[in-house]
Parts: sequence; structure tokens; C-alpha cells
Amino acid sequence: QVQLVEFGGGGGSVPAGGSLILACEVSGGTFSTFSMGWFRQAPGKERKFVVAINQNGTRLYANLLEGRFTISRDNIKNTVYLQMVSLKPEDTAVYYCAADTNNVLFTGRRAEYDYWGQGTQVTVSS
Repeated sequence: QVQLVEFGGGGGSVPAGGSLILACEVSGGTFSTFSMGWFRQAPGKERKFVVAINQNGTRLYANLLEGRFTISRDNIKNTVYLQMVSLKPEDTAVYYCAADTNNVLFTGRRAEYDYWGQGTQVTVSS
């Protein structure tokens, strides 16, 4: 069973213009073969794709987020990271880490990801 646990968000807030790094630690399965993604869900809105990285290190970004958000992975630590800079209040959301263990397609479609973390709150204050 694959399990994902996010770290780095929590109850505090980040001022607009600030930076934050989220981490997602994965246990179970063979992490190095997974595509990993980050999604976010703002209050009252659908969960949306943010960024993903596949087993070869290829990255896929949602429109308009590349440049502010960067995904990376550490296959030794079984961890994927989301570095966020120049944060805006509209980045406020619950951020979810997700794993695609099947790797049929490398996309930002939620249906491609079969394991999910519990989510971590990111609040950006204006």
C-alpha cells in the first residue's frame, strides 16, 4: 500500500510575496518509478493540477504557475517537494500530493493519480 504524507503547510500563514516549501514523503511501492504531482483546492472550488514530475525528471506545469512553483524529487528520501515563491493570496488552498504508480500517461488529470495525501493548508495573507 502506498502512503503519502505532506509536510510544510499547517496552521500559520505566509505573507504575500513570501516563499514556502512543501514536502511529501512516500512509503510503499517503488517511489523512483512513480510520477508525482501536486494539486490544490481552494475553498469552494474544484481540486486543480499544479505541477508534476515523472520518473525521468520531466516536469509538467499548470498554466501560469511555472516560474513561481518548482517541483523536485529525491529518490533516496522517497520525497517530492514543491517550492513556491512570490506567493499570492490566490495561492491559498489545501495542497495535495499525489502518486501515479501506473505511468500510462503523464498528465495533470486527477484520474491518472491513484494515491493521495491528506492535504496540507497553505494560507497566503495580503
